[in-house]
This record gives sequence, C-alpha cells and structure tokens, in this order.
Amino acid sequence: MTVILPQHYHARRALEQARVVCITPSDAERQDIRPLRIGILNVMPKAESYEYTLLKPLGRSILQIEPLWIRLESHTYTSSDQGHIQNLYVTFEDAVRRQPLDGLLLTGAPVETIPFEEVQYWNELVSILAYARRNVASTLGICWGGMALAKLLDIEKLMLDKKLFGVFQNRNLQRDHSIIGETDDIFWCPQSRHSGYSEEALELAANAGTLSLLSHSPTTGYTIFESTDQRYLMHLGHPEYEPERLVYEYQRDLEAGRTDVEPPANVDVENPVNTWRSHRNEFYSQWLKFIYDAVSFGVWPLGHASSMRPSMHPTAPSGELADLARISPGND
Repeated sequence: MTVILPQHYHARRALEQARVVCITPSDAERQDIRPLRIGILNVMPKAESYEYTLLKPLGRSILQIEPLWIRLESHTYTSSDQGHIQNLYVTFEDAVRRQPLDGLLLTGAPVETIPFEEVQYWNELVSILAYARRNVASTLGICWGGMALAKLLDIEKLMLDKKLFGVFQNRNLQRDHSIIGETDDIFWCPQSRHSGYSEEALELAANAGTLSLLSHSPTTGYTIFESTDQRYLMHLGHPEYEPERLVYEYQRDLEAGRTDVEPPANVDVENPVNTWRSHRNEFYSQWLKFIYDAVSFGVWPLGHASSMRPSMHPTAPSGELADLARISPGND
C-alpha cells in the first residue's frame, strides 16, 4: 500500500489520513523493490483534484507503484491548475524515454457526447494507446476511457436517451478471471455516462474473438470487458468514485439547467453511503497484481524484460518515440 510522491505533493496528507502509505523518491530508492510504473492519462476536469480519487484505490495495493501523470500536448486542461500540470505532468514521450511503463490508465472525460474524431486530443491519444497495446502489459480505460479503447477495437458507442446515473448491481461473469475473478459474484458500482453499447454489439465482438465479457447488469448491460489479448481492459463505470461525487455531479447538472438527468439511482442524496468500496479496492488491486505478474514473469515480451530489476528494462523503441514526437497539438 505504498505510493511514491514528491515530498510536498498537495494531496499527501489526505492520502495518509486515508491509510495510504506515501514515500518520497529518495525513500523508494533505499527499498529493495522496483515500483510498478503506472502512467495515468488524467483528462478529467480539475485534474489535480481527481488525482486523489485515483490514488486512494491504487494505493490500497500491497505493491509499490510510481504514478506518472501524463500530459497530452494537444489538450488545454483549462479547468485545471496550470502550474500543477506543468510541474507534475510529463509528456508521454518523456514518460517512456528511459524505462517502459508497466501499466497505463486512461480516465473518463466530459467529451462522450462528441464523436471521437472531433475530440481535440483524439489523434494524439490514438497514437499513445496503439503504442501501449504493443509495449505496456495492460491499459485500463474508465468510463469514456474504456469507450476510447473500445473504439480502437472497432466497437462503436451509442448515445443514451438519458444519462445512466447512479449505483447498480452487476454480476461477475468470469469467476476464474485473473482480474475480476476475486470480485464478489454480485457487486455494486457507480455509473455516470451519456453513452454506452448495445448488448448485441458486444456479444458479436465476443463471438468474433475480439472481446471477453467480464460483468453484466440488467440495467446497465455489459460494464467490464477486455480485449482477448488482455492488453485493453474497459470498465464503463466509476469504481473509484466516492458517493459524494455522485451528489456533486447531480447538483452540478441541476445548476447547469440540464433536464436529461434524474437523481442518481440507488443513492440517498441527503445521506449517501458507499456500497461498492470492496469492488473498487479489489478491482484496482487485482489489476496491479496482473501487471506485476506479467512483467515479473515475462508474460509480455514486447518492451519488457523478464525481470523486475531496473537494469533489465530496455528503453522504448526509438522509432515509435520518434513517431510520438511528431504528433502535433491542435484540433483533429
């Protein structure tokens, strides 16, 4: 349960109060273990505030992780603290220059009503995700991030008649799965999205050998699935959310005058409680364990050596880095 953070990281005290062990890079160097390098493409509004939301479950793992906050050069981050972004976030090219990433996480984003090709940073993101599929043990997409991964598998999203919003029961479809297997047979998870997929489309992709379907809800449909090579893991929910976040989003939408949003299902907005914490903690911990096993035992030969020792890691392929360097910021 250890996260490597700068000494004066803004959310350090809050994380420590949440029982997440935080150590400095110099402390980490004195430990006889190499942390997992997890790249995080954080495209949520107010990025600096959302960091805590992600680090809290990631920090529950027994494994030591080093989060690398990755800045998209074609994204403006207008709602975020620009100084914070400049000081803490690095480009993807810089993140993989000396050592490869072990895992990559792509957050949700408030752009799901926009066609992917019209998202300002889509071209850059496609290049990064394509590189990750070849060179990173596992890439996890949350909500819109999961839809972005599905798009790269040629699975098209559908706009919903109204926002899917609230906390819903899901059934674990693969109890022997390396990541979802330890989750309860029935578990709760928040959803907050305006788009999704028809069950027929996902079942067709599964029958074609493109996807493995991992969880299902009668209300929300298939919510967790992965590419059959296990490089892309898609979770359409927000397991990292706290209940107060759902209340905040509901009040925000009301103040914005939106008429397509109802109160979050199965949530008491006056007294919200967390009914999905065990799923959240288990899901992220097992994802990190899957990555650890993959890079430790040489399951993924591309971009990784068969040892956890830093000296055994090759640098990223220069040709692909050169391709990334040529990605130009701006609209698609």
